[in-house]
Amino acid sequence: MYSEIQRERADIGGLMARPEYRERNPELIKPKKLLNPVKASRSHQELHRELLMNHRRGLGVDSKPELQRVLEHRRRNQLIKKKKEELEAKRLQCPFEQELLRRQQRLNQLEKPPEKEEDHAPEFIKVRENLRRIATLTSEERAL
Repeated sequence: MYSEIQRERADIGGLMARPEYRERNPELIKPKKLLNPVKASRSHQELHRELLMNHRRGLGVDSKPELQRVLEHRRRNQLIKKKKEELEAKRLQCPFEQELLRRQQRLNQLEKPPEKEEDHAPEFIKVRENLRRIATLTSEERAL
C-alpha cells in the first residue's frame, strides 16, 4: 500500500512543472515565498501560542467561558483567604484572649434579651412611655 502511494507521488511530480531556471542561471533573482499576513500578525501568533500552551496543559478550549473561570477563581481565592484568616486568628489567640472573648459574648447575650423584650412590646405601651417622658420634661422646665 505504501509503495502505491509512492508511485502516485512520483507520477504527480512528473506532471508538475519544476523551476528549471534556478539551476540554469545563478545570477537571476530567486523568488521568495510570500508571507501570509494573517499568520505574520502578532495577535495571531500570540493566540496560536496560547492555544498551544493550553493544549499542552490539557485545558479544553471550549470547556468554560473565561468570565466563569475568572469568577470561580476569585470565589475560591476568597474562601481560601477567609479560612486562612480564621485559622490564624484562632492560632494567635492565647487562652487569656479566648477567655476575654467568651466573657464579652456572654455580656452581649445578657444585654440583648431586655432590648428584645422592648421591641416586642405593643406600640401603645411605647407611645405611653414617650408621653410620660415628655410630661416629665415639661414639668421640669416649669419648675426651673
